[in-house]
Amino acid sequence: MHIALINENSQAAKNGPILNALLKVVKPMGHTVDNYGMYDAADAAQLTYVQCGILAAILLNSGAADYVITGCGTGEGAMLALNSFPGVICGHVEDPVDAYTFAHVNDGNAVAMPFAKGFGWGGELNLEYCFEKLFGFGHGQGYPPERREPEMRNKAILDEVRAKTLRPLLEVLPQLDPALVKGAVAGEHFAELFFANCKDTNIANYVKKLLQ
Repeated sequence: MHIALINENSQAAKNGPILNALLKVVKPMGHTVDNYGMYDAADAAQLTYVQCGILAAILLNSGAADYVITGCGTGEGAMLALNSFPGVICGHVEDPVDAYTFAHVNDGNAVAMPFAKGFGWGGELNLEYCFEKLFGFGHGQGYPPERREPEMRNKAILDEVRAKTLRPLLEVLPQLDPALVKGAVAGEHFAELFFANCKDTNIANYVKKLLQ
């Protein structure tokens, strides 16, 4: 699985510890991590949590990433931003139980985490335990076991509803403020990471024109 890490500006200083915790857990599982930043609070490219949603949608819809890890102070703003876009199902994860149940009940492709609220002593351990539960036990298997079939049925219904209520990404992005979208893909290493992994030619061409 190709996992993307995105940090918005208020929690950019925590990018290193979050990346280390993620790599420690998922690298032995055979997953790959691309760090899209922000890398530091002083980065030239400043991402808001709304732009995290735009960037996550571009990565997931293009196939450049299979899963996105992001967050903000509480995780709430990032979750709302990501869920505003087609092709993204983002859960709010504070602890390992959230991570496990989101993976198995909701079977999404992104999580938003609180990187300020409750992030004190042992914060890196909570991240590691969350990532273990998120990626170490499969996805979409239902929970509890006796609820497997109805939970899988509910997820299929959700997917059908979202397919009918959300427009394709390339119909959405041109309606947004171009500066807002361009800022979402202005990260120092965006181009080298994105174009090496993007699987959708139309999205790639749109991003190329945006960056010109």
